[in-house]
Amino acid sequence: MAPRFLPLSRRRVVQALGLSALAPLAGALPVRAADKPEVIRIGSTAPGHLKFILYRNRKLLEQEFAKDGIRVELATFDGGGPASVALGSGAIDFTYIGNNPSLRLGAAGADVKAIGLSSWVPSNETLVVVRPDSPIKDIAELKGKKVAVLTGTVRHSTFAKALKEAGVSIKDVQLLNIGIESSGPALTRGDIDAIVESTGPAQKLVDLGGAKVLFDAGVSGKREWAVPHVLSVNATFARKYPDLVARLLAVDIAAARWADAHPEETIAIFVRETGSSEKAVRATYSDGKFWQNPAITEEAVRALQAEEAFMAESGLLKGKVDYDSWIDRSYYDAAQKKLAGN
Repeated sequence: MAPRFLPLSRRRVVQALGLSALAPLAGALPVRAADKPEVIRIGSTAPGHLKFILYRNRKLLEQEFAKDGIRVELATFDGGGPASVALGSGAIDFTYIGNNPSLRLGAAGADVKAIGLSSWVPSNETLVVVRPDSPIKDIAELKGKKVAVLTGTVRHSTFAKALKEAGVSIKDVQLLNIGIESSGPALTRGDIDAIVESTGPAQKLVDLGGAKVLFDAGVSGKREWAVPHVLSVNATFARKYPDLVARLLAVDIAAARWADAHPEETIAIFVRETGSSEKAVRATYSDGKFWQNPAITEEAVRALQAEEAFMAESGLLKGKVDYDSWIDRSYYDAAQKKLAGN
């Protein structure tokens, strides 16, 4: 049986749980048998981070856990916020999401653990696009304009950094919290002035003639703006099933290695599964490097800490992350041992 692929939104998760905020979710965890769960639920922001997409396409987790009779469900969310709410509540067990929602979850003191990196791509993967006939020539000219961006995402943070670099506060921009499915038509109609999106869907809109690039963070941004995306686990699940967490991480490490060893096949899978522009995908993963190693290095921690500081300064974060409590490298170490023993 193939892994189930379920599109979920924050509203659906919250409605299903009968809850309205993250804080009350900490104790609302599903009851499972002590020996093994019936299902492992993994979430990512739509259409999914690269390793999540490889899992779906190549049935990697299905193969790993089928011998235990454990099903795997892969769910996509319309933003990292809904995914983090689902993780904190126990509605899902793992997330492959961006740094901003992950840090927000860590700062909230939710019972989750950061166990690896989803990716750490240096190109930053953020485009700001405008209509092809737009008179706007510079990102600073977006002051007072209507801009679509999913708030609380990595793109939101990158956009704030780019504006600050240009001498404009993000508070001076009219932000509309809508995704590309709605923002694309809105830009065409002239209802909004710009869209901030990840490279894939934004470049596709450009390739179709619906927009032009105003700002490319991969070209005009700063290297330090690129911050690791995070692989997290619900800590209750991890305490119950530590071996399953280590096994998932072993698959994660193997998937990262496979991608680097098979760049053309990896790009083809990503383009086919996401509908992204091949040009954009190749630009993101230049030289056949995919930056998928899940190891949480000290450099990665410093990057996350710098992002946390920026988010707090910009009013994008409440609370403070306890990195010693939030990050748990033991599962990665166990995964490495499993791979070495194979």
